Amino acid sequence: MTGTPGTPRVLRAMNDRAALDLLVAHGPLTRTRLGELTGLSKPTASQLLTRLEAAGLVRSTGSVTGRPGPSARLYEVDPGVAHVAALTVSPEGITALVADIAGTVVGEHHARVEEAEEGAAKSDGTAARVARAVDGALAAARLGREALHRTVIGTPGALDPRTGVLRYAPHLPGWQSRTLRGELTAALGTPVVIENDVNLAAVAEQHAGAAQGCGDYVLVWADEGVGAAVVLGGRLLRGATGGAGEIGYMPLPGAPLARGGDDATAGPDGGGGFQMLVASPAVVALARAHGIDARTAPEALARAAAEPGAGDDVYAELGRRLAVGLAAVVAVVDPELVVLSGAVCRAGGERLRAMVEAELTGLALPRPQLRLSTVADRPVLAGALQTALAAARETVFDTA
Repeated sequence: MTGTPGTPRVLRAMNDRAALDLLVAHGPLTRTRLGELTGLSKPTASQLLTRLEAAGLVRSTGSVTGRPGPSARLYEVDPGVAHVAALTVSPEGITALVADIAGTVVGEHHARVEEAEEGAAKSDGTAARVARAVDGALAAARLGREALHRTVIGTPGALDPRTGVLRYAPHLPGWQSRTLRGELTAALGTPVVIENDVNLAAVAEQHAGAAQGCGDYVLVWADEGVGAAVVLGGRLLRGATGGAGEIGYMPLPGAPLARGGDDATAGPDGGGGFQMLVASPAVVALARAHGIDARTAPEALARAAAEPGAGDDVYAELGRRLAVGLAAVVAVVDPELVVLSGAVCRAGGERLRAMVEAELTGLALPRPQLRLSTVADRPVLAGALQTALAAARETVFDTA
């Protein structure tokens, strides 16, 4: 934004942005209601809407009827003014969403690894496969690449800000290139952010989940892998090499030590650490040790919940293991809140949460609130979408 703080131009731009954010948050509003929410007078609100409509950012979308007096026109952000792409990557494939600037998903495509490679030239790399997934979502939305303004990709591991290398994720071949982000930007024609998947889950939780209104919290993710996102003062803590929150490798009693050598090539099983106690494979093994056979962690915990005795022991031991790992994090960070997320925690539900809370009380001096995630539908994609939208709106909604 240009201009001197306090000048009419800057104040207009601030009012414009406030109005646009309100229209995104509330949906269509009348001039009167927008004036009430912004604190602007009716003439000023009217001028603002005229200005935004002329700029192509706002459009009229009908009128309020069924009440006394003249009908009032409704205004909304023009959803087609910009679009963003949000993606998640796993060893199984790539899922891409395309959404308009209002946040409505208009296209989606999932490419399994086999599909992504079908018909691809041997020279095709990761960027080309990502571009095909995005193109699939754009095709579903009947859009071209020129419609995109931002792209955010969620992956396991962490992008080292010093080297540009994706660390802790060797199970994603082709994603360790130092030039990958530049290749993706060139392929897609938009700025590209590659972000840790658990960090994005934490963004989703803060936007529309259990961490709303909380500036200091930790999200602990227990799934096929284990990780954490640490948010302090409303900002994600990344660490010097991008590895803050990689608690899956954290040494704990009862787990073999992770001695993988180069951490850039350590696999998701890590050979040791916290994840060997609470990740999905560990939960399946724990259930089997108590005579409960299952193929997945959610299935194991569902069967354990229905089986007194052995099932109670499974929950008690898993609660203890999670609490021991959390105690180490809580002792260092002292967050206001801990959010439990991932397939293991969701499957364990309130019963597991209560057991973790009871165990944690005797292990750590800080007493954070402990909540289950309330973002049930693809939290990593939801966080990638919110991150992409926030960045796009900073540019598109700047009227200065």
